[in-house]
Amino acid sequence: MNKDERKFSSILLECGLLKSPNAKLQNLTGGVSSEIYIVKDGKRTFVVKRALHKLKVEDEWFADISRNYAEQEFINYVSKFRPDAVPKLIFAKRIYSFFAMEFLDGFTNWKDDLLSGICDLQLAYKAGALLGEIHFRSWDDYEAKQKFNTLENFEQLRIDPYLRTTAEKHPKLSSKILAEAERLRNTKLCLVHGDFSPKNILYSNNRLVVLDCEVAWFGDPSFDLSFFLNHFFLKSLYHFPKKFNFRQMIKDVLRGYTDLNNKYANKVKEQTAILLPMLMLARIDGKSPVEYITDENKKRFVRDFGSRMILETETELNTIIEKWFQELDKLR
Repeated sequence: MNKDERKFSSILLECGLLKSPNAKLQNLTGGVSSEIYIVKDGKRTFVVKRALHKLKVEDEWFADISRNYAEQEFINYVSKFRPDAVPKLIFAKRIYSFFAMEFLDGFTNWKDDLLSGICDLQLAYKAGALLGEIHFRSWDDYEAKQKFNTLENFEQLRIDPYLRTTAEKHPKLSSKILAEAERLRNTKLCLVHGDFSPKNILYSNNRLVVLDCEVAWFGDPSFDLSFFLNHFFLKSLYHFPKKFNFRQMIKDVLRGYTDLNNKYANKVKEQTAILLPMLMLARIDGKSPVEYITDENKKRFVRDFGSRMILETETELNTIIEKWFQELDKLR
């Protein structure tokens, strides 16, 4: 262990989480906003997550570490109706900027599958249905509204780095992007995960688990749906000219999302058509660009497509899907 890991290990001992001073900490990589360790303490293996004040990105990006508590609250809230869909907490106290949870051994990270070109349509449906269940179970729920009054966190981790930063780099689009940012700030409908993406979804033969809910916020569900769908669009571009079934995956996510309760889902999808192309641009020109799109021609494709969709006065989600894949077929 390095100096920081030894210091953190001492803290875990002091709070009673570790049983032995000889426990092993293995730092996991991949995230930008937290330190995550697999801890092996005798016969026990579990995971500890600690929020970082300065995020691990190229640009200056700071966020309140109280988001770690919001993540604990999200897990507790969702576990009341879908305990299988969130990790089990084994240590969580508000005074700390970390918590411990079960180690999900034998699970597969969905992002790894998608980068390999594996398109599991059943998994897409289940993930869409889970997102819809979280949104619709919490819709206009007073308890959730009080617990997840975390707009400041959401601004620091989503609105500023994704929308406002992108608006600065695209002056011709800035008025529309900033208007959407302001609308998001003032919308309070249901519990939003804030980082619902394949990299934060693990699955096994009989369980799908969503992780990394530190941006949890009572706000606009179209952010989650836009953020999630965006990954399938961008991965279809990443694989081009190879073709995998990402188009159908997008449709199955939407089918799963809508099947549970289309009373709210149709409203969410209407707003998603506005926000989605903005998040496409944000994953190229915002503070957290996707790491797997490096080809300049592909970046230009996203910029051109996203800009045109943002400037459209009336755009439906199905239209965006069809146009994306039609134009992707013509990309050379």
